[in-house]
Amino acid sequence: MFATRLIFTLLAIFFISSCKENSKEQVLENESSTTAEVTLELQIPAELGEGAFWNHKTQELYWVDILGKKLYIYNPSTKLNTSFEMPSRIGTVVPQSDSTAVVALEDGIYIQNTKNGSLTRLSNVEADTTENRFNDGKCDPNGNLWVGSMHLAEKEPNAKLYKVTPNGTATAMLDSITISNGIVWTKDAKTMYYIDTPTAKIRAFDYDAETSTISNERVAVEVPASLGFPDGMAIDEHDNLWVGMWNGNAVVCFDPKTGSVITRIEVPAHNVTSCAFGGPNLDILYITTATVDMTEDEKIQFPLAGSVFRVVPGVKGVPSSFFGTVNE
Repeated sequence: MFATRLIFTLLAIFFISSCKENSKEQVLENESSTTAEVTLELQIPAELGEGAFWNHKTQELYWVDILGKKLYIYNPSTKLNTSFEMPSRIGTVVPQSDSTAVVALEDGIYIQNTKNGSLTRLSNVEADTTENRFNDGKCDPNGNLWVGSMHLAEKEPNAKLYKVTPNGTATAMLDSITISNGIVWTKDAKTMYYIDTPTAKIRAFDYDAETSTISNERVAVEVPASLGFPDGMAIDEHDNLWVGMWNGNAVVCFDPKTGSVITRIEVPAHNVTSCAFGGPNLDILYITTATVDMTEDEKIQFPLAGSVFRVVPGVKGVPSSFFGTVNE
């Protein structure tokens, strides 16, 4: 009898504990929800919208359609979306001056003149590596372009992350990459965060501003499969990470100090690719999306896929570094 009572007592304790844990998980889930409303900013059927970058000097959004081979400069005030045809797939763009920007094409890194449309090759890095193409990239606080390549078949870790200086010198900083994606630096320029999408991890590195090099690699965030695959990334004034989720219908904000989810913002597109804080106060999050890799049902469910969206998330971003310009 005593044994029976003991068993029932233990079962009761287990049941109560389970209920408390479920209740705790529900509270955490509720705390991570948001009422921020995503709205359509620019309706366009981009095949693979990517590379969102806010030019805080001109108040324009630079972005690319990788598969559409186009560079776009969008002005939210006038709603004008200026396009430049590229000779090959374009992975990313970062402004350099009021008339130039650095772009990553399939056969190297180029300077794009945004006034007359001319292209000048800066580096031929990976020009002969036909199984790869360049993907996402941003500039460090010293104005160097950090840009990664990706395996076209998305299967082998044959790609690299490069640092390209303003004079065109390209140095491999990381290897064994499959799909190089989001990259950002903290406000104090001491930490760099980086995503190789198939790993489902956001890695952190110490960044040395004196030498523009990285060290002390570690995992900051392990992204659960239930959220999708981590793609492009932005950083806010509190050094939290905002990540577009491929196959995830959302932008997710992570706390890199704890690895936890702070908030998840649903986006009316299946594949959310990148985001950037913009607007005069850097309090608007602009979001790019894609139309590729969608089922017929998903195309019906998300008719605005490929468009650019916006949301006011309740937090501000920080100015992003230009190519060839040291952050002040």
